[in-house]
Formats: sequence, structure tokens, C-alpha cells
Amino acid sequence: MMMRAYDEDYVTYAQRILGDMLDFAVNTLEFDADEFFTMFQISGMAYQFERGNPSYVAGKTGCELAREVLRESGLGEPEKPDVMYLDKSPEYWAGWALAFYQWYTGRTFKRIHRAVSIDTILCMYAALHEADIMKFVSVMDEKLQEYYTETNLRRLRGFAGMSQEELAERSGVSLAEIQLWETGVKDIQKARAGSVWRLARALSCTCEDLLEL
Repeated sequence: MMMRAYDEDYVTYAQRILGDMLDFAVNTLEFDADEFFTMFQISGMAYQFERGNPSYVAGKTGCELAREVLRESGLGEPEKPDVMYLDKSPEYWAGWALAFYQWYTGRTFKRIHRAVSIDTILCMYAALHEADIMKFVSVMDEKLQEYYTETNLRRLRGFAGMSQEELAERSGVSLAEIQLWETGVKDIQKARAGSVWRLARALSCTCEDLLEL
């Protein structure tokens, strides 16, 4: 079972904060959605969310988070007052849905955003904003699989010059499991820690290098 960065009780707060952040940044501060989300990652605020820092996933408003992103990005403090709209925009939904997807999958915002832009997510709004959130998860998983055509395990095994059989012999992990993880049929992030550790040792890499983060 995959360990998530923070308890499910905080997810609703995290979704609201990220939704309000993106809504405020785009509709009040007039930033491009993808440009601002890139700043969110570079500023270190995305890392705080990914690690489940309670000050960020539950302790700030979306407007406060947006202002911190701008300060950390060297753009200073915007003069416009904080606004959190009662009528939720597509931008709010995009941030709200992304917060859940990041928490649920454990993938970094950088990995998600590299494969699926905010503009692409905004185009999903009409079809998905009233659907169960797991429908969004399913669509996002498909898009990431289309973008990342090779798993980290397969790529690192190739770099090491090993066949699947050789890796199975050196690591003590079954050939069947290696094949399932390499093709993405099974999620390596849900693998037993001991299996990932043995693979990492055989490939001379870290466990984190093998995970699809």
C-alpha cells in the first residue's frame, strides 16, 4: 500500500488552497496559468505541498500561498487585495483537482505538469468538473502514460546493460514482477519497499530513482 505524504483529512483543505491560489493568480493578478504554476514549482511551494507541510496544505489561504510564490520568485508583493470567489472558476477546479491527483498518486507537481499543462486541464473542465474526482485521476493517468513511454525501471536497466533476466537474478526480485513494473501494468510505487531496495542495489541507484515521481 502506498504511503501518502499527508492524511486524507487534510486533502479537502489542500484542494481548496491550491484551487484558490490558481484562481487568484489568474483571475485577479492576471498571470498565465501555466506560467504561474511553473513559478509555484520553482519557488519551493510545490515541494511543501508534496511533503505535506501542514502550514501549506492546511494553514494558509490560496491568496497567501500565491503571494508567497511571488515573493519567493522575486516578483514582490502584488498591490491587489485578496479575493476568493464564491463562484468557482475553471482555474479553481484545475488547482482543486491537481491537489487531489498529486496527493493520491504521490507524483511530483513537476512530473505531472511536464506531461499535462494547466491549459490542457482547463480544457477538461466542461466534461469533468461535475464528475467523480476518480474520473479525473483516470484521465490524468492515461495522459501521463502516453507522455512517459518508458518507466524509470526499464530506462535504468537499459543504462546498466542488463537484461530483465539478469536483473532478476542479481536482485532476487522475480522476473514476472520486473516485467509488470517495466510495462506499467503494476505500479512500482505500490511495490514492497524491500523489492524496490533490492532492485536499486542491483542497478546502483537510489530507490527514489526507480519510483515514478
